[in-house]
Amino acid sequence: MPALTLREILALDTVAEAAPHVLAGERALDRPVRWVHSSEVYEAVSFLDGGELLLTNGFGLVGADAETRRRYVRELAARGVAGVAVEVGRSLPDMPPEVVEESERCGLPLVALRRMVPFVRITEAANTAIVTEGIAARATRHRTPSAVPGDRAAHVVALLADLAEGRALNQPEVSARSALAGFRPGRGQRLVGVSAHGPASGAVDAAARALGACVLRAAFPGDTLALYALPGTVRDPVRALQDALRAGPAAASDGLIAAVGHAVPADAAWMGWSETLRAARTALELALTVPAAEPSRPGPVITSSRALALERELTRGGIEPNRDRLARLVAHTLSPLLEWESAHASDLVRTLEVHLRHGCSPTRTAALLHVGRQSLYQRLERIELLLGVPVTDPELHSELLVAACAHRILRGTGAASRVVAA
Repeated sequence: MPALTLREILALDTVAEAAPHVLAGERALDRPVRWVHSSEVYEAVSFLDGGELLLTNGFGLVGADAETRRRYVRELAARGVAGVAVEVGRSLPDMPPEVVEESERCGLPLVALRRMVPFVRITEAANTAIVTEGIAARATRHRTPSAVPGDRAAHVVALLADLAEGRALNQPEVSARSALAGFRPGRGQRLVGVSAHGPASGAVDAAARALGACVLRAAFPGDTLALYALPGTVRDPVRALQDALRAGPAAASDGLIAAVGHAVPADAAWMGWSETLRAARTALELALTVPAAEPSRPGPVITSSRALALERELTRGGIEPNRDRLARLVAHTLSPLLEWESAHASDLVRTLEVHLRHGCSPTRTAALLHVGRQSLYQRLERIELLLGVPVTDPELHSELLVAACAHRILRGTGAASRVVAA
């Protein structure tokens, strides 16, 4: 995220209380600081991503030989840290000269903190300043008419954009930024992401009220993203959220298409927050591009990442890179049905998929396809005759269902007509 420079961090009031004094690397004070961490162990080097200001009381340097201290500095420089601030006068009476020399040689800013200020105060002040500085730039980049008003809206836009894109973040950063946006999930709550296309704001907010949930919502070009924190008493957060979205202001609208991600614990690492939003966005893309397995019903289309789990797996990495593989799968499994459909007006492949998705229940399948039971039995008899196997055989369900789903994906991209027998 856009960051303050090390020079600006050292000028913050709370940091200035520690009487910082630059011992080495002064020419690099204008490098950006992405985040501020505190650690006292050498192993912390492996957990740094680059761009951090590392705070330490220097205890790890006490008792180490000169070469170990130099190697520590080199490893920090190699990780790309923005600088190191060491508290002197308590654990470490004076900065070892070899640390200063090696820092200067590596171009690594080395700062002595000559007064004791709790690191938690420094990190809180510095990281809040970094987040606040970065919000305006992110809001400008993702600005839309519905997302401009108010600082809170800018926070929400920036945070949801980063989470949905899976940008490299860390948990303290996400926690601080979500708190600034007014989103503070409690213990026991579960988070669910939603991606929606069409008139979504009213439905998203109404669903939050109906479920007693707090929600972050922002509009982006092409869709709306929302992250819900639902009470732990909601037994199935995904189903409950789907039902609430259907029952809200969008109930009578045919323009809303929304996809619900999976549920993750509110105290999950930030990657969990990101994954539910990304799953919702991927599911929405599939809902917009791939024909539904079942005939559409009036009203909004509200689906979920779990309902489209098979489609997501088949298109992992994108539809285009998987096109040839899907075509071979379809040809190998469904060629007899496709050849029949090319010469007769029928709907055998979709009938097969709907039947398998609903436990091979004739009653349910007939109702979903809007055909009589006798017509359904005739279709199923034709399918079994052409395939030469009974569709009720459990060993065949997975292969037939995957192939039927793959055919629907290809049909949605205009490629089904090019599928030929292997």
